Amino acid sequence: MQQVKAVVAMSKGAPVEVVTINVPDPGPGEAVVTIQSCGVCHTDLHYREGGINDEFPFLLGHEAAGVVEAVGEGVTEVAPGDFVVLNWRAVCGQCRACKRGEPQYCFATHNATQKMTLEDGTELSPALGIGAFAEKTLVAAGQCTKVDPEARPAAVGLLGCGVMAGLGAAINTGGATRGRSVAVIGCGGVGVAAVAGAALAGSSPIIAIDIDAKKLEKAKELGATHTIDSSTTDPVEAVKEICAQYYEGADGADIVVEAVGRPETWKQAFYARDLAGTVVLVGVPTPDMQIPEIPLIDVFGRGGSLKSSWYGDCLPSRDFPMLVDLYRQGRLDLDAFVTEEIGLDAVEAAFETMHHGGVLRSVVVL
Repeated sequence: MQQVKAVVAMSKGAPVEVVTINVPDPGPGEAVVTIQSCGVCHTDLHYREGGINDEFPFLLGHEAAGVVEAVGEGVTEVAPGDFVVLNWRAVCGQCRACKRGEPQYCFATHNATQKMTLEDGTELSPALGIGAFAEKTLVAAGQCTKVDPEARPAAVGLLGCGVMAGLGAAINTGGATRGRSVAVIGCGGVGVAAVAGAALAGSSPIIAIDIDAKKLEKAKELGATHTIDSSTTDPVEAVKEICAQYYEGADGADIVVEAVGRPETWKQAFYARDLAGTVVLVGVPTPDMQIPEIPLIDVFGRGGSLKSSWYGDCLPSRDFPMLVDLYRQGRLDLDAFVTEEIGLDAVEAAFETMHHGGVLRSVVVL
């Protein structure tokens, strides 16, 4: 066991604290990772606010990159010294999804068996099974994905959650490709990543929708061909008008990614898609939200698909190395998502900055 500094949410709504925690030596199937970077994600704030569950205290942070320090018995996929991006869906290989060749949908993903603790022995609940606002963390070895060690940790670590969720929502779930139009509602970190994914796939037009001019400008930098300020313009009608200019008879976008997670914007996405188009919900709703009232005949009559995207439907072992290679080649600008680099002691301030907008990601660098 070793002791390290980490950011912990002790109770619901209370400011986070930098404290000393105990990290066990890795057991069978586990790895200890020295953290080099970890993005400050909305999910961490949801944990602090008790929006995920009430299993306090939480060891926050999950969007991370680092170097494997030690591995436990039976670990063969990574070794000490490997540079890795952490993921929160270590696939089991045995469930019905894995056995039918769809491990990206694994229904039995797993985390480390042992628990990290406070100095007094109180067990910690690591955010998404990772807990990476820490100098070191204990994870299941399958949560470590080896990537190019020359890559910038602060940039590629973001593939561990938000950027992968957005890229995958457009490409993996939505099927963005050449000859298909894409609209993205909500241009925070995940939404802008969906824009970047659509651009990477060669889609056109790519329409970014938000009420924040700064976010729309960032979406344009990362590949949006058009932007819509939905505070002043009906986004549904505007999407239809733009797509009709590209494809004769088009009545909306082929793929609409909803990256907000609200009934109102999901309904906009439903009606902004073309016939036989696809709606992808990647924004996370709260438990009290309901599907908006839509005539069932409209669901039937418009055809197509209404999908949810889990972690961008990614398979980390397949997608992370490929995307890091594209980043290294200059074809995917992951650096653009890093708004600022901060220390462990600035996580609480980063949550406040997040409330005011203007950042895609604050990234803790150790």
